[in-house]
Amino acid sequence: MSADAAPGTFDGDSFNSHEIVDGDKAGGLIILCDHATNAMPAQYGSLGVGETDLERHIGYDIGAEALSRDLAHRFRAPAVLTRYSRLLIDPNRGEDDPTLIMRLSDGAVVPGNAHVDELERERRLNRYYRPYHSAVTQLIDACIECGRPPVLFSIHSFVAVWRGNQRPWHCGLLWDKDPRLAVPMIERLRQEPGLFVGDNEPYKGSLKHDTMYRHGTNRGLPHGLLEVRNDLISDPAGILEWADRLETVLRGILADQSLYEIRKYGSRSDEPAWPASPIGSPEPRSDEDVDRQEHANRA
Repeated sequence: MSADAAPGTFDGDSFNSHEIVDGDKAGGLIILCDHATNAMPAQYGSLGVGETDLERHIGYDIGAEALSRDLAHRFRAPAVLTRYSRLLIDPNRGEDDPTLIMRLSDGAVVPGNAHVDELERERRLNRYYRPYHSAVTQLIDACIECGRPPVLFSIHSFVAVWRGNQRPWHCGLLWDKDPRLAVPMIERLRQEPGLFVGDNEPYKGSLKHDTMYRHGTNRGLPHGLLEVRNDLISDPAGILEWADRLETVLRGILADQSLYEIRKYGSRSDEPAWPASPIGSPEPRSDEDVDRQEHANRA
């Protein structure tokens, strides 16, 4: 990266890997959006994926960016958002995760990922994945220097129907062993009549080296990942409804001053492997994990 290049860009590549939304670093809250957009750097085109598929959940988390920006504005909170599609490389996976670069996602073949070798993998890590995580690390450091360890709140969305099955949840909180943010959020959201809130649903919250593990669990910061059903935040009215709901819930939780402490709880992912399910495989963390075996077969 040249001295004159913008953060997250490289010589000959003006594509930004991430965006930082400015906010009050002493306010005690950082908002993260790992799958904010389906954009691609020009040299990758669309990775051979059709526009219809890029507009699906496999390309990005529908509604997550707009909801993240709305909440960041309301709380005057700093935020970090990716500026590239998860199909290029998934920032919410560990560097050694086989689903880091998907060749197949929810039935859609990704031709541009079919022959990714170690050199190309490292290139994407260096140009897109690592700058995003470095930005998150630097923002956390700046907040701590202001005297208040921040709460990390990550916003994602999920599809209403998965492989022919209707998912019952309107939203879900994913968390590992640190209960400080997720548990009170679940409790408060469940007080709303008619709202079906998942507790580590539709996915599990203990994926080793994902964003929350890396920046929350490892650093002892209170954290949680919110999944909202994407049809509920696919338009401005839905964004407004969920931003109003979450603002009320979060303001009540963030008023607790005991929240702003560094406290390490560890991770379930560092414990012995999960017991096998009846079909002999662990509980999937995400839609992409269901495709993991197909992905491996095409490697």
